[in-house]
Amino acid sequence: MTNTKPLPSLSLAIAPIAVMFGLLAIGYGMLGLRIEPLLLVSAAFTGFIAYRMGYNWDDIMGAIVEKLAKAMPVILILVSVGGLIASWMVSGTIPYMVYWGLKVISPEYILIAAFFVTSVVSVCTGTSWGSAGTVGVALMGVAAGLDVSLAAAAGAVVSGAYFGDKISPLSDSTNFAPVVSGTTLYEHIQHMLYTTLPGFVIASVVFFFAGQHGDVTGVAEPQKVVEILAGIESLYNLNILLVIPPAMILWGALTKKPVIPLMLTASAIALGLGMVLQGFSLQQGFQAYVDGFNISMFSANGHAIDAIIPDVSKLLNRGGLFSMMSTILLVFCAFAFAGILSLTGALNVVLGHFLHMIRSTGQLILSTVIATITVVFTTSDGKLALLIPGELFQNAYRKMGLDTKNLSRTIEDAGTIIEPLVPWTAAGVYMAGTLGVSTLDYLPWAIQCYTGVIFAIIYGFTGFGIAKAPVDKASANKEQQTENHSAVAEAK
Repeated sequence: MTNTKPLPSLSLAIAPIAVMFGLLAIGYGMLGLRIEPLLLVSAAFTGFIAYRMGYNWDDIMGAIVEKLAKAMPVILILVSVGGLIASWMVSGTIPYMVYWGLKVISPEYILIAAFFVTSVVSVCTGTSWGSAGTVGVALMGVAAGLDVSLAAAAGAVVSGAYFGDKISPLSDSTNFAPVVSGTTLYEHIQHMLYTTLPGFVIASVVFFFAGQHGDVTGVAEPQKVVEILAGIESLYNLNILLVIPPAMILWGALTKKPVIPLMLTASAIALGLGMVLQGFSLQQGFQAYVDGFNISMFSANGHAIDAIIPDVSKLLNRGGLFSMMSTILLVFCAFAFAGILSLTGALNVVLGHFLHMIRSTGQLILSTVIATITVVFTTSDGKLALLIPGELFQNAYRKMGLDTKNLSRTIEDAGTIIEPLVPWTAAGVYMAGTLGVSTLDYLPWAIQCYTGVIFAIIYGFTGFGIAKAPVDKASANKEQQTENHSAVAEAK
């Protein structure tokens, strides 16, 4: 929806953002209140401001609906992921991967293995969500079986997923960032290595050494691992055919097939495998797909589950369309606030104010980081976190003689990669829902996701890793500035 009213003043533009941050910091952070009502209160406050600016109820509802319409692909993917996980439990695909993970990976190496494996898969497929939702889920099962901290394991999975995503030419956000910043894809990827590779090294060291100490790796009794393996063996017919669904997902990602039809097809194949190999009925498969898989389903097929240890139940009782409903509610509440905020034009006012305070490269990079993170927190939209700062800051980078690939790198470091660390963003709720660990629990371990911001700011103030504009661009910028000064002088 187009903003047809005068933009708010700076103080009025900051007010809804400050209220939202305050409510989340006190209500969620200190009092432990649910995020959803806090976001709705923020939306109501922002709606009051929009009303005072002259917008009516139809305008406000139209802005919310428009924002939710753009979120529908994400919502449909979330629902599909819930069904996908359940269907892979029915077929035995996830238990099969967990089974071999427990056999091959030692507890002290699970964190570094989770980081490396998801990194490789994400680089090859260009999808952080796909990596976390496939191999990430299996690795979380292995971590649970080995008594490894699930928060640390989830942080390793998220770190690997976003490392690969950011340097893969197949990633949608990696293609989008250079477009909105005025640079090229491969220049952007090469420049991303300055902030991404140091983070990768730091994360690798932390995950390797953390796995050697008892603060992350529990004392997994070999007997427990044996019991988990025995439980999986007794319940499932473990067959190499069970790798077909994840292989199909990886193939579809590499060949850029539509995500939702791909997930639905992989789920259908998994349900078929569950019927053929595991003996489940079509009715049981559909019930699990909707309500989630439960180990009690084996009882109906004549399996004795009384002797199965609780850890196996925790591993298997997952997924289903309904498992994503709380996540979707959070997305609706977040986008209600974001839609009204977008209607008022408050973000444009706040970000535009940054441009008047920039005096150095370091300040420019820092302002870009702050602006991008602000967009992530207030809109819950990773694409907007690339688009809005990308458009607003382009001229500022050019005027300072900087190549715009510095801009594309910075908005990726502060936007796309930060998004999974924010509990109410689509990426945050997806990772938490898929991996079974809350966003704030895995946040300290998602090292790859926040080191990029740190290095971006350091480079901005030291000048290291900052690319100057090519001579022809710099000359053109200088000539343009000269022409502008001349025009102003003539006007006077």
